[in-house]
Amino acid sequence: MDGSADNNANAARAAAIGAGHRAIRQQVPWHAAATLGLVASVCAATVNVVEGWLRPQADSARIAFEEARLEPVLQALAPPHLRTREPSAPVRALTPPGLHVESVDLVRAADEPVGLLLRTTIEQGYAGPIRLAIGMTTDGILAGVQVLEHAETPGLGDRIEAEKSDWLSTFKGRSLASPDRAYWAIARDGGAFDQMTGASITSRAVVRALRDTLIYVAEFGLAQHAAIEARAARTRRAVDHPGGSSDAASGRTTTPTPTPAGHGWAAGSAARVCAI
Repeated sequence: MDGSADNNANAARAAAIGAGHRAIRQQVPWHAAATLGLVASVCAATVNVVEGWLRPQADSARIAFEEARLEPVLQALAPPHLRTREPSAPVRALTPPGLHVESVDLVRAADEPVGLLLRTTIEQGYAGPIRLAIGMTTDGILAGVQVLEHAETPGLGDRIEAEKSDWLSTFKGRSLASPDRAYWAIARDGGAFDQMTGASITSRAVVRALRDTLIYVAEFGLAQHAAIEARAARTRRAVDHPGGSSDAASGRTTTPTPTPAGHGWAAGSAARVCAI
């Protein structure tokens, strides 16, 4: 009898222990889900804090990088110690299809307008959009071109970068009159410009972007407006300094200030175009 009682007691204890283990196993998934949710929340909050802390630094680095890429184009228009830039809002309605005009800056040397700096994007690159910085004189002549962003094929299309080939330099001094607008195309398409070997799609996109930017400036009257301002600046200087002196030797420079949409130095051109 004693042995039977002991066996029954052992069985009862075993059953109780088994029931406890089963209860624990049933609770584990709930506790695990709660723990994982807490960990995920903490990680997400940490990522947001880190991103918020790093974003201003990343933005500053991006702006500094882009300004460095713009410098060769600006240098072709005016030396740094005399240069100022005055932004203006581009007229979207006049943008040719496939071309996005991001910004238009009037570049001055000692207060006299000497050219334009445009940032544009053409959509029809081989591997995606190609973003360019384009400088031109107040006569509508290309002064320099620089690639800001692209995703073209390494070793082929990426030779649009000035560091990898001088292909872009062949456009310096060109305008809608040189060559004629009808010949603003790569040689394969019957145009006046050689394409990069193995990268005709990239070459075609860049030539089209430059042609369409020149057309945009011509139809908007930007270059003419800048030229008028340049003549006015020379007249003011002649009146203010009859002896021929000016503030050019002072080396005065200013930092460009963002201009609200629809305003800026090009507002006069916009008004003339809208009135047509």
